[in-house]
Amino acid sequence: MKTELCKVDEALSILVGKWKPIILLHLFSEGTLRFSELKRLMPNITQKMLTKQLRELEEEDIIDRVVYPQVPPKVEYSISEYGKSLETVLNIMHEWGSAHTKHMHEKKNKKILEQSH
Repeated sequence: MKTELCKVDEALSILVGKWKPIILLHLFSEGTLRFSELKRLMPNITQKMLTKQLRELEEEDIIDRVVYPQVPPKVEYSISEYGKSLETVLNIMHEWGSAHTKHMHEKKNKKILEQSH
């Protein structure tokens, strides 16, 4: 692969952010969720940040946002048809992240053992 043709940075720019992968995880596993449900599932995210991350994912056509004309307004979020293509990528990244965490834990333990001898 030629480096000038590499589009990894393009993919990462869409997914980067502390909360985007977590938002996507919830939408993939739970299906359609309201804003308040997402907020409840992620108690450490601010309302402002959740709104920002959802807007960015919507702009990239990764999620769909549906507003129901009622009082009070009802807004639901779900993975778009296009966004469903990310599921395999996210699963592979999750598996790699888990393997990396295990690798680094083993490396740290090995270092501790070597220092104790």
